Amino acid sequence: MKEFDYVIIGGGCAGLSLAYELEINDKLKEKTLAIIEPRKEYKRDKTWSFWKVFNHNFEDCIIKSWNNFTINTSENSHELRTKKFPYQSIDSGKFYKKINSKLSSNSNISFFKNLNEINSKSSVVFNSVFEGELDKSKLWQHFQGVEIETSQDVFDDEILNLMDFNCDQKNNVHFFYTLPFSKNKALIETTWLSDLKNYNLMDYDLQLENYIKNNLRIKNYKIKFVEKGAIPLFYPSIKKNSKIISIGSAGGMTRLSTGYTFLNIQEHCKYILKNIDKIDKVEKYNLGYKYKFLDNIFLKVLKKNPEKMPNIFYKMFKCSPNTVIKFLSNKSNILNDISIISKMPKLIFIKALFN
Repeated sequence: MKEFDYVIIGGGCAGLSLAYELEINDKLKEKTLAIIEPRKEYKRDKTWSFWKVFNHNFEDCIIKSWNNFTINTSENSHELRTKKFPYQSIDSGKFYKKINSKLSSNSNISFFKNLNEINSKSSVVFNSVFEGELDKSKLWQHFQGVEIETSQDVFDDEILNLMDFNCDQKNNVHFFYTLPFSKNKALIETTWLSDLKNYNLMDYDLQLENYIKNNLRIKNYKIKFVEKGAIPLFYPSIKKNSKIISIGSAGGMTRLSTGYTFLNIQEHCKYILKNIDKIDKVEKYNLGYKYKFLDNIFLKVLKKNPEKMPNIFYKMFKCSPNTVIKFLSNKSNILNDISIISKMPKLIFIKALFN
């Protein structure tokens, strides 16, 4: 079986981002790469969104950017504006096409369906795939979204609704998310923060239908695209192996309090690029121990006090937009952190800290 210098297990967002980063920086001119990916074809299956806090390689894959967003509870609504950090959404179909087009021009890069098709014993392996089934009783962010098209112009495409908590919480944390791509097209998602054992929360189709009809007051529309997913809001245990570098969510690139992953993957790829010749010897990349510590407290509060979370999220966004964006994007300084913490209800967070 053929040997390769590098092997990437999983040709999704993290695996392809890394392959692209290495390719455009000429790291695969004299090195070989195998990408292990079982899917038969690449097509749009996800929408990745984030605040653009630094430049990335995929500006040409952006569906739309926004500078205004709102947060809603059943009692309040708050609008925020930011010119410095636009909120962006990436079309995974365009992302896959761009990267695969670039990779296909290099004969040193090969795709395989299964790891046992190659000899990886001497390879540096990057793995983006979780081992085994993850614990469904732990906390997850699970969601379903539909991109709809209307015959009339019904959306204000200059502003997105980041979190709308004006919906049935069912003793968990639930919100809707509306990204207007144009005046007659939008992605609408129902999102839950809960375990994956409560199937009463998973009638996503009905939730979306009711929200579109009753909250958005849209009666006639066509569904153009459906996406569905579940993000673990915990770090699964990974076996330590200096020859295997974990990437993507499997490598801890998901911010646990938000589920945001895309830009963290891009930063990790640049770190790998910089250290590619000694990657098995350098310090493991992480999002910052500060955020791990703060997110752990935040998620403890969320688990024990789900009914308080709509107001807690709402209060967080009462900080200046740039402050909260930097905090949620792992770019905050100590003054930003203090500003965020000062908005939080003190007693329940102190209890979470010491329990």
